[in-house]
Amino acid sequence: MREVPRHASIQRNFNCSKINSSHTVVSMNTPVRSSSRSQWFVDPILGSTPRERTRFRLTMGVTATILTMLIAGCGGDAQAGDQGQQEASAEGEVGTRVINVEVMELERRPFTETIRVTGTVQANRDVVLSAEESGVIREILVENGSRVSTGQALARIDGALLGSQLREAEARAQLARETWERRKRLFEEDGVGNELAYLEARYSAEQAEAAVETLRERADRTVIRAPIDGILESREVEVGTMVSTGTPVFRVVEVDPVKITGGVPERFAGEVGQGTMARVTFDVLRGEEFTGPLTYAGATVNPRNRTFPIEMRVPNPGQVVKPEMVANIALTRRELEDALVVPQDAVIRVEEGFVAFVVTEQDGQDRVETRGLRLGGSQRNMVVVEEGLEAGDRLIVVGQQQVAGGDRVRVVATREMPNE
Repeated sequence: MREVPRHASIQRNFNCSKINSSHTVVSMNTPVRSSSRSQWFVDPILGSTPRERTRFRLTMGVTATILTMLIAGCGGDAQAGDQGQQEASAEGEVGTRVINVEVMELERRPFTETIRVTGTVQANRDVVLSAEESGVIREILVENGSRVSTGQALARIDGALLGSQLREAEARAQLARETWERRKRLFEEDGVGNELAYLEARYSAEQAEAAVETLRERADRTVIRAPIDGILESREVEVGTMVSTGTPVFRVVEVDPVKITGGVPERFAGEVGQGTMARVTFDVLRGEEFTGPLTYAGATVNPRNRTFPIEMRVPNPGQVVKPEMVANIALTRRELEDALVVPQDAVIRVEEGFVAFVVTEQDGQDRVETRGLRLGGSQRNMVVVEEGLEAGDRLIVVGQQQVAGGDRVRVVATREMPNE
């Protein structure tokens, strides 16, 4: 029996767990049994018989082919991966996101900052007439809605009783006057009578005259007259109504001009006062606008709503403005002749304050630039930019929520600056 050299036992431990389903697993250190011998031995390279050597060569050839294919496949995958990355990079360069936006080219313009408050309309004068004498209403001379003038008779109260008392008082006054004249002539010229009788006659005549004047005044008060020029707004009595002193009977209002009253928050106390210009509009009267100075600004603050009262008068020749209407009052706070004004919607609030986005040209492309802002006063939907923007900047007014600094954009429209 041939001895196996010692170096043959030092073999590479090359195991293939399964090349494919049609090949047997071969191990270099697996003992091979010879077909012609009864003893076990290990052939270091090819085996002990020609058939086994042929089988071994075929197995190793198949294994080498499979390994070559695996190595080639790995190399191909790597090459394909590099090519895919190059294509994706080229695709990203070509397919950069471009956002459609609308812009507004900024320009300087006059701007008026106002304080807006709500007020109400009141009649310039509103008078409720009450009866000054007791009696029955005998006649009503003016109907509701009629224009009246100062001193015009509106109604009459029954004055028959006062008329009788007046005539009686006049008779007594006549007697007292004649008695006084005689006493005076006798005492002063002839020295007849005493001084006491002289004085009694004198003061009796004066008392009688005063009583006549009182009754005449009371008789005149039975006629109810208009105290002011205005409109007879309401009538509280009818013919035959019994009234007493103090009973309300008529209401007369003066509505040309009218008063506009309102309350201004106390934080504006240093900026609003008598003479401050105001503009008044009404939601129910489209196109009607009134301007004028404040005629009154309160000296105290209402503790319940922390406002101080204001008042102004506006002409009302057509009487289209009615008392108790709601008025929109715009008080002039500050006027700027050369301000940069932008829509408030274009201003974005961030943690550090406010920013806006403008379109600038960079390397032949329109890109977004972020600008930090310092804002001033506001009016309706417009706000003054004191720092951060310049006239001529293209401010993004549509699409500003979708962009960031450095983004590419496409300007699809340019808006005009809105009128104030």
